Formats: sequence, structure tokens, C-alpha cells
Amino acid sequence: MSKFAGKTVFITGASRGIGKAIGLRLAREGANVVVAAKTTEPHAKLPGTIYSAADEMTAAGGQGLALLVDVRNEEQVYEAVQKAVDTFGGIDILVNNASAINLTPTLATDMKRYDLMHQINTRGTFLTSKACIPHLLKAANPHVLNLSPPLNMETRWFAPHVAYTMAKFGMSMCVLGMAGEFKKQGIAFNALWPRTAIATAAVSNLLGGDESMRRCRTPEIMADAAYAIFNKNSRECTGNFFIDDEVLRADGVTDFAQYKYMDIPDSDLMPDFFV
Repeated sequence: MSKFAGKTVFITGASRGIGKAIGLRLAREGANVVVAAKTTEPHAKLPGTIYSAADEMTAAGGQGLALLVDVRNEEQVYEAVQKAVDTFGGIDILVNNASAINLTPTLATDMKRYDLMHQINTRGTFLTSKACIPHLLKAANPHVLNLSPPLNMETRWFAPHVAYTMAKFGMSMCVLGMAGEFKKQGIAFNALWPRTAIATAAVSNLLGGDESMRRCRTPEIMADAAYAIFNKNSRECTGNFFIDDEVLRADGVTDFAQYKYMDIPDSDLMPDFFV
């Protein structure tokens, strides 16, 4: 029996993309997957809802639970966490995946967009972590994984879109601080970031469309890397800023062609931000 059978994973923004892929990877191992996201009705450009994603988790071999959650809303977050605990008995893993992106320079960034990114990325990550920690403290091998970049404090990562970079780095600062704060209690806090762009709706709709998509890897590389991290001892693996292919290479993976969205040379893959 898989070590994840019966474990409960709470994933924000899991109705599509990387969050959904991580959920499916763990569902195949028998995990309970809480799909905590906002999409309840199908969208023309954003396929999938919390309900369809939860059904896929169940079909994959786990148990899916769809919960309407806007991570900006404190009451919704706490209610969803309690619902997850009431349904499955606890929380073993938290994945802070929900994120907003707006790649504009300072003068082109309206404050509504600025606030959205900081409320979802930094504040939402802090809030959801805070709500889950009392339950993670009771888990046997508790992990929190933020989908956020290494803290590369270089001008080149800030100058083109300072508001977005600040919001994403806020998620990484949660890793840095909480890993130290909860090290003695045994909760692992780590970050995971892709080496290349990942084929998601964000790339398709915001970052170049079909041409950019062909230069991506699939979300499954992030899912497999997350799975590898969750297999580690939470008391020994914390405070890390992981890159997806480095995690898998250390785990013995040598075939990365399986993760290409299209069969193109490695040199044509599009690097992601911050690496």
C-alpha cells in the first residue's frame, strides 16, 4: 500500500494546471485531495472546475473534495480547512499553488492588479498556511510546498515587473520564515519552481500563446517533483528552494523528454522567470 493512501492533501488553485497535476499524482497513490479553488462554472479560456477536478481525483484512485475557496477570504479559507478535517480526519500536506500574475512595469501597474497579486500570492499563502498549521502539527510527516521561486535578489528579476516579483517572492519568504519557525515541530516548508515554462492556461493566454506553449514542459514534471519532495522526511527536508528537474535528477530520473509539451530540442525550451 502506498504511504500516501488515506493521507489528505489540501491544494489551492487545484482546478487546473500544476495544482491539478500534483493532486492527480497523489490521488493515484490513494490520497484524499482537497481541490480548493474558485472556479465553479466552466470558462471558455480556462477549462476545468473544482467539481470536474475533484471527480478526476476520485477516478484516479483517491478521494476528491471540491471546496469553493477564494484565498483572499479568511472566512472561506478557515471553513474549507475545517471541512477538509471533518471529512478526512486531518491534513497531511498543503500545496500553496494559487497565484495571480500581471507582468507590467511600475507605471503600467494599476493598484487593483497590485493588490490582487499580493492578496492572492503573499497574503493567501500566509493565510492558508496559518489555517492548516494546527492540523499539520498532528500529522506524521507534514509538508507545506509553495509554488514559488528561489529568492534571487537581483535587479534583473525585479525591474521588468516589480509588483509581480514582490508578490511571488513573498510566497518564498513564507518558506524562509516558516521553515525556521516550525523546524523543531517537524513541519517541512519548501518551495518548488520550474526550470522551464510550464504548459498551463497562464502561458497560453498571457505569455505568448501557441508559440510559447510548444517551448514548455508539461505540468507532470512539477507533479513528479512534488511527489518526490513529499516522500522525504519532513524533519530533514525543510527550507529548500527546489527546481523541478534538479529534484528529479537527484531522484534518479534521466529521461526528461517525457515532460516536453512538444518534441523540440532542449535548447528551444523556454526558461522560466527567476532561474
